[in-house]
Amino acid sequence: MFIPDEIYYEKSIKSYELGIALLKKYSNVPKIVIENHNNIEELRKKPNTEFSNLKKKLIIGVRKTHKYSPNHKVSDFLVPYTSSGCTASCLYCYLVCHYNKCSYLRLFVNREQMLSKIIKTADSSTEKELTFEIGSNSDLILENTITGNLPWTIQNFAKSKHGFLTFPTKFDMIDPILGISGIEKVIVRMSVNPESIINAVEFGTSRLNNRIRAINKLKDAGYKVGILIAPVIFVDNWKILYSELIQKLADELSEKVKKDLFFEIIFMTYSYVHKAINEEAFPKAVNLYNSELMTMRGRGMYMYKMNLKEEAKEFFKAELEKYFPNNEILYMV
Repeated sequence: MFIPDEIYYEKSIKSYELGIALLKKYSNVPKIVIENHNNIEELRKKPNTEFSNLKKKLIIGVRKTHKYSPNHKVSDFLVPYTSSGCTASCLYCYLVCHYNKCSYLRLFVNREQMLSKIIKTADSSTEKELTFEIGSNSDLILENTITGNLPWTIQNFAKSKHGFLTFPTKFDMIDPILGISGIEKVIVRMSVNPESIINAVEFGTSRLNNRIRAINKLKDAGYKVGILIAPVIFVDNWKILYSELIQKLADELSEKVKKDLFFEIIFMTYSYVHKAINEEAFPKAVNLYNSELMTMRGRGMYMYKMNLKEEAKEFFKAELEKYFPNNEILYMV
């Protein structure tokens, strides 16, 4: 269980049941009152070398922004929900682009307000069943080990007449969401990579074998499930590694999973912010920036070159057709 070394919290969290519970849960942890979870000056001023130590902080506040972003991949909307940031340290994490070194875990205690809006939006749709991505800014399986929010969310969303929830995860601590009501309205997507890449760049996440076992258990429990191969990283022997990964999935995913499994594939995006933080905070880690394979896009963003991505798309199509001929690839980006 995650035990922070310090908690920064807004006074207003004491007006919420979850806020009171979290303060009680961590009664022995030093606490600092803040005005705004988005602007903790003393943490923002920390050098990049303190990145790992910043991940040991826990910030608790009230979410003020509830704007939904349209999405046309696996959901209809990206929804701000109960957390942002994470206690893990994936070297490519896109949240670092948004929050810089302040991509520590923030918890938002006004869950009733957020879920109420989701249910109202879902039930007001007359044209289609809407799907809401509630885990785009954090990992809700990891967050759940602290808050218990996921069973609460799934069971309360079951009261809605329409709609689905979805979220991705890199973690295997899924037992708390097994055997509860509302499972049929939730889609869980497990993010995977070759074990060597997980070990090299996804610090603090679950091992590949454990992720595969977790997705089998989720399907047995009644969840709809997907596999997110992300981010694809073009290391020297990437074709061998990803071919072995897909074969491993074919061998170890249950027949029940494979019956209606879907895939998403996302190629890594990197940035000068990642590069600066990783070089100082993780000087012995693998260097993900490759000037020969990447090109600049926008302000300080590095993307793999188009010809390489097109080659990779053909590779993944062929490999998945070989091992999963009846399963859909929703998108590759």
